Amino acid sequence: MRSAITTTLGAALLLPSLAFAQSSGCGPAPSNGIRPSIASGYTYQVVATGLSRPRGIHIDTEGNLLVVERGKGAVTAHTLEEENGCVSIASSTDVTGDVRLNHGIELSPDGTTLYASNSDDMFSWTYDPSTRTVSNRNTLITNLTGVGHSTRTLLLSRKTEGMMVVSKGSMENIDILAYDVSTGSSQVKAFNLTNVTDPYDYNNEGLLMGWGLRNEVGIGEHPESGGIWGIENSADELFRHGVDIHRNNPAEKINFLGYLDGTEYEYQGANFGYPWCFPVWEVEELPQNENLTVGSQFAIDSTPEANGQNRTDEYCAETAPPRLSFQAHMAPLDIKFNNSGQEAWIAWHGSWNRDDPVGYALSVVSWEQDGEPTDPPDSMTAKTDIFGNEDLSRCPGNCHRPVAMAIDAQGRIYLTSDSSGEIYLITKLADSDDGGDGDSDSDGDGGSGEPDIAGLPLHGQARLCGLAACLLSVLAFFVW
Repeated sequence: MRSAITTTLGAALLLPSLAFAQSSGCGPAPSNGIRPSIASGYTYQVVATGLSRPRGIHIDTEGNLLVVERGKGAVTAHTLEEENGCVSIASSTDVTGDVRLNHGIELSPDGTTLYASNSDDMFSWTYDPSTRTVSNRNTLITNLTGVGHSTRTLLLSRKTEGMMVVSKGSMENIDILAYDVSTGSSQVKAFNLTNVTDPYDYNNEGLLMGWGLRNEVGIGEHPESGGIWGIENSADELFRHGVDIHRNNPAEKINFLGYLDGTEYEYQGANFGYPWCFPVWEVEELPQNENLTVGSQFAIDSTPEANGQNRTDEYCAETAPPRLSFQAHMAPLDIKFNNSGQEAWIAWHGSWNRDDPVGYALSVVSWEQDGEPTDPPDSMTAKTDIFGNEDLSRCPGNCHRPVAMAIDAQGRIYLTSDSSGEIYLITKLADSDDGGDGDSDSDGDGGSGEPDIAGLPLHGQARLCGLAACLLSVLAFFVW
């Protein structure tokens, strides 16, 4: 592993001049003293504050924002007005009323059917975007009930008509029920909504995309290949051969779940390992690691939740592997592809049980247009952080916590932050060639949880500078 000194010198010599993070100058200041940071070539603005734990977000055919406000149990609609690039909320209204909605939201391609979920059921409504009102509520999927991870993410395919993907997370940190595929726990399934006469039973019906998936909150469809991708929240407080490994293991991971159109895939409907198997992030911190690399599935010690059971590394090697892995505990909650399919954007909610907080950021991962990530499965540098927090030591109390995204026709990203009750708008500057472009190389370190270059936190700065440029900039600052 390279030393910090070597990394710092390399960065100082090779990277362009420093530029400070900036907001667009639009809208209100961030709430609660939050100090965002953003990468060079991008700006951010606060579009909305004072929302009640905003989670899932969608843009309707009239350009309104539809938001699941978890604190209200409802979908709310927000009309937008824009002047000189500044976007703000013009009006807000309650759409569904309190149905205990907590995260999942979707719209039909024609914009006239709204879908949303709570921890028990998935519903549909007839939706009028011109009046932002609904009627004719129907229950389409039942038996989603479960304690623990309660979000039920929804993804309506744009490539295979009528297919709705629904995820259901584990009941607890280590959920023994997940080992029994008939329980429906820790699974992702798809349902054909073209002719629903009676509600589907989640546990017993639907197309199984994968099981042994601890908490696949983020689900995305590649716009070219139609492949379904999930990003998984991995477990906490794990031990291996009697050693506490939880600080930097297991990895968060991206899983490929296959296709909805019948295209064959080796691991479609396969066991992805949970609750017995987890992916490696820091190999050196794992005991008996001789045959392990980043992304390898490894076995953990038995736990009381698993009734004292566990498995072996040999067993885990036969489960479906992740396609990419990331720093432990960053808590991914959404993955969205841009229109070209060459960028996958990820919202990291942030850690809760790590001494040094990680996550709390919006990142981009380079993707090939044919539907595969650019980086290999053992990469530790797949992501580039774009929007984060200046000082992670202030998290979670004084940080934004990214949850979900909606990308508008201009490629701008609306991002919800539930803990601060905000919606941010992230915009790439038109003349920017910096990170986040679909055909550029990814240079994030995969584990900082804030914007960085070569492993060094920006703390509100968009880039590191070349050594000479840094010195000149500092001298100029003091002369000025």
